[in-house]
This record gives sequence, C-alpha cells and structure tokens, in this order.
Amino acid sequence: MTFQVPIPPASTADLGQMPLAAFEFDEFETRLLAPMRHFLTASAAPGCQAWHRAFVIAAENWGETHGLAVAYALWPVLRETHALLGSELSYNDPLDMDMRGLLTPDEARLLYMLHHMRRDETAQARDAVEALSRGRLEPELIRAGLSFADRFPCGARHRLRGTPLLRLVG
Repeated sequence: MTFQVPIPPASTADLGQMPLAAFEFDEFETRLLAPMRHFLTASAAPGCQAWHRAFVIAAENWGETHGLAVAYALWPVLRETHALLGSELSYNDPLDMDMRGLLTPDEARLLYMLHHMRRDETAQARDAVEALSRGRLEPELIRAGLSFADRFPCGARHRLRGTPLLRLVG
C-alpha cells in the first residue's frame, strides 16, 4: 500500500522562502535539512515510509554509526515540533528538486533553534524557540532540542557522545 502525502505546491514568493546559502548554518546543520523534511513528511502521514528515507539519508551523510544516531536524536525534535504546530508547520516537499536549496520560514526557525542550542547561545535559542512555536515556550520541544544539541554540539567537542576514543594498545 502506498500513502501519498499532499504537500501543496508553493512558489518562493508566497511562502517567503529564502536560499539555504543565505543563512549562517554550518555543514552539519545544512545536512540536517533533507532528513528533517522526510521526518516532517512522516509526521504528517504516520503510515508513510518517509522516516526510512530520513535514516538512509542520514547514514549517507555521516556514515552508518554517526548518521543513524543523528537521525534518531533529530526525530524527537521534529515530532514535538509537529505535535505543537500541526498543519500550521510549513516545510518543503523533500522530493521536489526545485525546493532543495530553499527554506520555508519554519524550516529556517527550526534550524536556527538547533544552531543556537548547539552553540549554547541561550538568549538566541530562546528567541528561536519562541519564533518557531508562535510565542509558546513548550518544554518538550526545548528538552528535545537541548538533548540533540548536547549529543551533537558545535565546534571541537563535536563527536558522537558515548563513543570511546580509539587508542593503540601495544
């Protein structure tokens, strides 16, 4: 059985979309976009298999061990976002080639939230959560975002937490 998820076609003008390159996201955050869109599609139609594609893309982006951990940690953030906003959440069709380089306002807010949380920029992260959640500071969304940020921080500490450092034993 095949599920089809209706994602209304939108031009860049009517949704206020911006090119991904216009934002200050690092490579890690930029690569979150494709799995994020597939997970949001799966949230909108729970019977579809878009979640599977999200895990496959994450494994292709960061390798199986790291990528699957990224996708697994990203899912609660997107689940809470969808639970909070429902049909108000705007995101692009993950399979639309013309929209791959563009962000909807909600996609940008979501990536900004993670961007600031990963850098431990509390005031900016709070503003990003408030913008994404339409003025509501939802504790479950914040908890999920902080959990993701703790697992995948930005900078020198960026490595898969819980993975032992490899040492040569002679």
